[in-house]
Amino acid sequence: MADGGEKETKPLRHGYTTGACATAAAQAALEALIVQESQTQATIRLPIGQDVTFEIVACAYASDWASAEVIKDGGDDPDATHGARIISEVFWREGPGIEIDGGVGVGRVTKPGLPVDVGQAAINPVPRKMIREAVEAVLNRYELHRGVRVVVSVPDGEEIAKKTLNARLGILGGISILGTRGIVVPFSTAAYKASVAQAIRVAVKGGCSHVVLSTGGRSEKFGMELYPELPEEAFVEMGDFVGFAIQQCARQGISKITLVGMMGKFSKVAQGVMMVHSKSASVDFGFLARMAEEAGAPEDAVKEILEANTAAQVGDQMQALGCTAFFDVMSGHCCRESLGEAGALGPEAKLRTPLEVETVIISMKGALLGRKSMTNEL
Repeated sequence: MADGGEKETKPLRHGYTTGACATAAAQAALEALIVQESQTQATIRLPIGQDVTFEIVACAYASDWASAEVIKDGGDDPDATHGARIISEVFWREGPGIEIDGGVGVGRVTKPGLPVDVGQAAINPVPRKMIREAVEAVLNRYELHRGVRVVVSVPDGEEIAKKTLNARLGILGGISILGTRGIVVPFSTAAYKASVAQAIRVAVKGGCSHVVLSTGGRSEKFGMELYPELPEEAFVEMGDFVGFAIQQCARQGISKITLVGMMGKFSKVAQGVMMVHSKSASVDFGFLARMAEEAGAPEDAVKEILEANTAAQVGDQMQALGCTAFFDVMSGHCCRESLGEAGALGPEAKLRTPLEVETVIISMKGALLGRKSMTNEL
């Protein structure tokens, strides 16, 4: 950590998507196949309109085949695919057209609800379009009218996929080739929200009417133990995006939402704060004190809450007092605010079915503290 603020204010370096890397590799491989020369770089146009040159770290070719490799640079984003080897192989086809498929380490879609059909390689629509356009551009430059087959591989993809939600989404055997802009924005809230929305879509397509939204790994594990009968895709890690996840569930006709989390984040949800990152809103100890009053806590304990440092400290205090009603009161507030959030969709997306919201508050050690359920009135 710097003494001053220089390093803290320095902008984070963006990186490039797996889709952009696969496109650059495909372009270089086709160039090598046509001119029968190894390529050291490839310049492609990203969907955001920016031209970027990628280093080709390996290139090989024969009379009817070529391959090129790019090392994925995720920038300063904590991305599981950072440093991955992205390889594109190209082959001449007998017939016309451009065929795009996945090889080793690229997953296959096995569940509906994703932007790629079941049975297809998990190469999303935008990367497919980027690869197709790059191949067409090279063919046009050399005035060639031939069919091309492109196979994208990620040698360590199956291992990398274990750090992602791919298996939960029904993508088996490797990672997905992703990206809508071509660049990776560090700590991108848009990317995380997109993954939450996609996970809910997969749950709906899989026939789930009850979705369990958790704020993290421990709370998700508790939810799975609470509802062992639910399929894996019914469990969605929403992180800090509580309001967004609730609205996504409501839009897609989910009839029951179970929220599972801990004191810190749910003390914010209880007062209607639906983005619960530590930097987005501070804990309102006055509100916690009023809930303690509502739960029948002694007056001196209520006063102590106003001097607390963290919501977890308040939770420990209420537990020590045996005031378990406090957690049920908080759960009730969370349910009420969440139903309000689900109902705030506007007339064009009005809730079509009754919605039940259940809130489950757990301790840091995974013990149940409070649980409440409410249903909206249509």
